[in-house]
Amino acid sequence: MYFLLIERVKRVPNFLFGLLVFFLTVRIGKSVYTIFTPREERSLLIIQIGLSACFLIGVSLYFYLKSSVRKTKKIPLSWKLHFFFFFFIIIIVGIIKPYATDALFWNTYFVKFIYVVWGIYILLSAFILKNTFKKLFSKKDTCSTPEVWIMAVYLSNLLIYLAYIIGYFYFYFVGTVTFSIVFYALILLFLSKKNRESIFKDLPEKYSAKKIVNEEADLLNRQLDFLMKEEELYKATDIKLSDVSSKIEISSHKLSQFLNDNLGKSFASFLNEYRIEEAKKLLRENHKITLESIGFEAGFSSKSNFYATFKKIVGLTPAQYQKQFLED
Repeated sequence: MYFLLIERVKRVPNFLFGLLVFFLTVRIGKSVYTIFTPREERSLLIIQIGLSACFLIGVSLYFYLKSSVRKTKKIPLSWKLHFFFFFFIIIIVGIIKPYATDALFWNTYFVKFIYVVWGIYILLSAFILKNTFKKLFSKKDTCSTPEVWIMAVYLSNLLIYLAYIIGYFYFYFVGTVTFSIVFYALILLFLSKKNRESIFKDLPEKYSAKKIVNEEADLLNRQLDFLMKEEELYKATDIKLSDVSSKIEISSHKLSQFLNDNLGKSFASFLNEYRIEEAKKLLRENHKITLESIGFEAGFSSKSNFYATFKKIVGLTPAQYQKQFLED
């Protein structure tokens, strides 16, 4: 309800996300109600409302993802008509053939139709995210937190859908339990302050295909190199892109563009190169310090990260590299 009624900054994706969560909640409420209410005491109207909500989950997911990817600022009329059409079907069927008197029709035909429509929108949603999924498995590109979030939302809905399909034919409570696990996992992600400030904002713009011009790029390169060597910022395991950009008085976006387009590397790769050079120096000069301590001293956050990165860049393990400089 926060995204539907309370949120101050009205973003189309956030509003549609609110609709998605609302319809999912109605559906799970119906499942919980059915499980814990004796058959003879159940309200068939509540069951009808819960099943009807399924009809609107898929379309809500589709337009939420579409609005997120396209950074939609205003809901198009065609989208509104789309929702109105589905609401119209639910209302008409509910009036002409209510679940209370036509349970056989719902369970035999209409529920299957609802799940088919839901499944179609799950597939359409995957098509919307095709470029994001490609980016996820790309070695060159890194997904932003908002991109990871929308993929998590999609995969969660896919899991919920599959769980309800299984529950429809086999174990009814599977969908309920799955929804609960997935829902709380997403809430934990949302509760992180860093994520909370980014996942409900627009996805970052793609960088311009044009690189920063040579003179400016050379200046940035010299500034960064001087900053890294003089202040040794790479030794801080929690250093962020914004910390470095503020030091050389440019925007985080521009620094990221320079690293990606001009240098062809991510911020993490850029830092790791300096960390590896520092680690190589320590390995050559400090034979009595443990390899793990050298990794931490160079700025790596864990032993495994240090070993993997060192082997990837140098082609040797830290121990193999150090062995070359040990006295006989």
